[in-house]
Amino acid sequence: MSTPIITNDFAPVDGLVPESRRARTKNPYTPVMLAVSIAATIGILAYAWFLLNPANRGDLLPWAMVIVAEVILIFHALMAMWAILAGAKDPRTFAFHDAQRALYDPAVNERLGVTDDPTQWPLHLDGDAVTADLLITVYGEPIDVIRRTAEAAKAVRGAHQTWILDDGKSDAVRDLAAGLRIGYIRRLTNHGAKAGNVNNALTVAKGDYFVILDADFVPRPEFLEETLPFMVDSNVAFVQTPQTYGNMHNIISRGAGYMQSMFYRFIQPGRTQFNAAFCVGTNVLFRRAAVLDIGGMYTQSKSEDVWTSLMLHERGWKSIFIPKTLAVGDAPETIEAYTKQQQRWATGGFEILFTHNPFNPKRKLTLDQRFMYFVTATFYLTGIAPGILLFVPALEVFFDLHPVNLQVDVFTWFLFYAGFYVLQILLAALTLGTFRWEVLLLAANSFPIYLRAFKNAFIGVDTKWHVTGTTKKSSAFNFIIPQVLTFVFLLGVSIVSIWRDINLGQLNVATFWSVVNTLAIGAFIGVGFHEAREVQGVADPTDVDLAERVVEDEPSAPLGPDEIVKARRQVQLLASAPAEGATDLLESSAAAIDAAATEPVPAESTPKRAAETAGIN
Repeated sequence: MSTPIITNDFAPVDGLVPESRRARTKNPYTPVMLAVSIAATIGILAYAWFLLNPANRGDLLPWAMVIVAEVILIFHALMAMWAILAGAKDPRTFAFHDAQRALYDPAVNERLGVTDDPTQWPLHLDGDAVTADLLITVYGEPIDVIRRTAEAAKAVRGAHQTWILDDGKSDAVRDLAAGLRIGYIRRLTNHGAKAGNVNNALTVAKGDYFVILDADFVPRPEFLEETLPFMVDSNVAFVQTPQTYGNMHNIISRGAGYMQSMFYRFIQPGRTQFNAAFCVGTNVLFRRAAVLDIGGMYTQSKSEDVWTSLMLHERGWKSIFIPKTLAVGDAPETIEAYTKQQQRWATGGFEILFTHNPFNPKRKLTLDQRFMYFVTATFYLTGIAPGILLFVPALEVFFDLHPVNLQVDVFTWFLFYAGFYVLQILLAALTLGTFRWEVLLLAANSFPIYLRAFKNAFIGVDTKWHVTGTTKKSSAFNFIIPQVLTFVFLLGVSIVSIWRDINLGQLNVATFWSVVNTLAIGAFIGVGFHEAREVQGVADPTDVDLAERVVEDEPSAPLGPDEIVKARRQVQLLASAPAEGATDLLESSAAAIDAAATEPVPAESTPKRAAETAGIN
């Protein structure tokens, strides 16, 4: 008698391995996470009480510096806890799931003969057919980066039109779009930067909804399936998804990427509950009618994303943020790229503070929205605060001025201090899954960036747009002169303080902080030194690739005139700063390039070669 096969009707096999099943069901709001959040909130309040207690006040100047810096940090920490504790509610309601199930109509797909091609399945909301455009904003990014994003955008499920919006006016990008059979839009001027680029595209792309993607953000096939159903609520203006990075392979990219993890995992979901989640410029789905309602994307700031969000919220529109990765892009990899990115973001926030203060009675915002946008407008003050604290120990070393009453013992001070900072670090570690020292390194060294942004916003200096993933590199020391000067000053303070403590036979708290601060700034300068050596001493790998292709003399890929000029320049670069493996190519490359210059270029190969070689421009 055979043994019957028993099947579990309640848990059908879904093909998921345990790791992926856990990933799909993991709730970021675990009991431990909530407990630490509550403890951190208590720690914030206790530290605030300790600092503001008149009995603990030290000398006026250092005490005032500490109060200014710490009040900024305490306020933003409290607002973060408020958002975290409010954000546990899933924005995906029954209406969302119902709309998601009805997004495609199999009968329509079969009638149109597109059953086997998900990218052609017509989209439906509330039973009505709707249209969507995917807009890829381009401004001089490498062609291979644009190609990667364009191919992925074209493969997104649901009928849509993909467009490349080329503000870089590149013929190679135009040829790429033609080869991929997607839309291409080029405008005569760059007025309004990225926002102007999108507004111009909306005169051509007429979809009911549109997605904005930066050139380096590769969308996943389910992008529309996970965002469009929210639009069943006619009051929703946009659905924002996280910026997730796939290139975190050095200190700068890891620090810049992980620095935003808390924001995207907990803060933005919390802001959704206050209808104050804002657009971050990419990986976002907009309702066309909502954007037209405010006259298009906001063009008076390079931080068009948060400004457009503010305009929409003032008009009564809703926003949704979903903490689900639907596109993966590139974090800044160099100090230059990080500096320019952070300065642009910070300038946009400070512009709101100075020109559109959320607490102005004229602003048509709810009280919750006013608080949330005030947090946005002042957030980058948290990057200036560490710069203030860096100089407090020097006042004690040189002038014997103390921020805290000397009657307060070190243990009591440390208890309150740790209750604030250690719990904040623990909360961040729980978010990231581990402690990320790169984040602290960048946080301690970014104050000159935010001071410059504060000044620019205050006096109205225009901030130029820069490509995050550009391959052009300048020496890092062009961007960290303030940090170098600060390091020299702190090093002098540390030496004097250590010498004083040796003579007195005791360790002073000011000495400890002077040394810690010096090491933090020095480590960042070390990163800059390493980066500067790479820029000066190593040629771009694409130079070697071109040299190798010239030497191999591929008959199927002859060089065009532009490539020949480019190749000659690159061989000169290799000669001055040869990359590994390139030295043996130099002599043969020069001869091969001269030979290639006399060979005819087959007409049929020109578009293909233009697309292939644009990546080394």
